[in-house]
Amino acid sequence: MSDIIRLHNMMFYGYHGVSPAEKETGRRFEVDVELHVDVRAAADSDRLTDTVNYTQVYQAVEEILSREHFSLLETISERLAEAILSRFRVDSVVIRVRKKIPPIPGNLDHIEVEIRRP
Repeated sequence: MSDIIRLHNMMFYGYHGVSPAEKETGRRFEVDVELHVDVRAAADSDRLTDTVNYTQVYQAVEEILSREHFSLLETISERLAEAILSRFRVDSVVIRVRKKIPPIPGNLDHIEVEIRRP
């Protein structure tokens, strides 16, 4: 049995993309992280040590988006999932990464990639 902890709409500015312009000028990215974890121990103890530290999850996401450079949203999503699964005690994770105002001709708010990893 897993419960869910969600961090919604974390916003970062990054230099990720396929085109040279995206890598030079950057874009705004939004990230959602859904952590599947049993929270009963934390609920019983009311101690941070018995759950996932949300601040540390945010910092892990920020570190990857601000220090590394990727061409694809798919790669960003996979890298975030790997980092979270290796650093935190969670059963599985869902990652959603959105690129705001993507360089696609037409009227489009964002592109989003969602992945689920055990």
